[in-house]
Amino acid sequence: LGTGAQRAGLLPRIAGGELTAALAVPGRALSRALGLDQPDGRDAADWAGGGRAGGVQARIRDGGWRLYGQVEQVLDGHSARLLLVAARAGGYTRGRTLVFAVTADAAGLVRTRLTALDETRPQARIELRDVPAELLGEDGADVAGALAGLGGPAAAVLAAEAVGAADAALTRTVDHVRTREQFGRPIGSFQAVKHRLADVYVAIQAARSAAYYAAWAADGPEAPVAGPLALAAALEAQRAAAGEAVQLHGGIGITWEHDAHLYLKRAASDELLFGPAHRLRARAADRDGVFAPAAAAAVTV
Repeated sequence: LGTGAQRAGLLPRIAGGELTAALAVPGRALSRALGLDQPDGRDAADWAGGGRAGGVQARIRDGGWRLYGQVEQVLDGHSARLLLVAARAGGYTRGRTLVFAVTADAAGLVRTRLTALDETRPQARIELRDVPAELLGEDGADVAGALAGLGGPAAAVLAAEAVGAADAALTRTVDHVRTREQFGRPIGSFQAVKHRLADVYVAIQAARSAAYYAAWAADGPEAPVAGPLALAAALEAQRAAAGEAVQLHGGIGITWEHDAHLYLKRAASDELLFGPAHRLRARAADRDGVFAPAAAAAVTV
């Protein structure tokens, strides 16, 4: 969305680690804004807020843009040096969604770190009180379409992360059942335990394959379908691996401070933020026309 000057000024610093940035989407609707669980063509106000829906309002005052409103659950919002805030401008008659760049030291900006289930993926509340902001790109750009276009690549990245977490949880669990003894033998030698871990292994390998394909397709026309499908498989594998890790670690596994809960918390928070899996699959099916009338007729025949 940015102009040439904005890209030249921001992207090298972000890529180099000199500048951290966070996307602030009103209405706790990050997955909808990225097009992961909402059909194309809906009004951007459905997730961006504005008017009666709340969210963030943008107005021109004294020759510059000003933002008003509040955003919940902004990932890394308490520490990012640059906030990209989606806001509604123009009221009811000329309502449109725009994205603005807000610096961390902007006057009127209040950031509060929230208590989150997964402390390794921190969230914050962003309050904007007559905050000066710079419009990203040009007024009238297709912001909703641009953000939705990021959904496929973003889902591919998240799928890879979830597969890695699931694999780590499984590895730790296998190491534990090899050494933990019960009834005079390692619990990993019991057939029931082997079957449970084998099921998790199969789920992880299937999710890994889907994540590889989504990464390969990330810059192509298949990305909007491949990304959400890979993320759905990865979220399910991550949930299964984390659940088995807690159970098969026994008494220590149900201790909140145990490392197994790092993976359990990540699995739960990922589904809340980006899932659930069935909505990701429904979104991909809608994009691919699986349930279109023609497809339904072909299946019937």
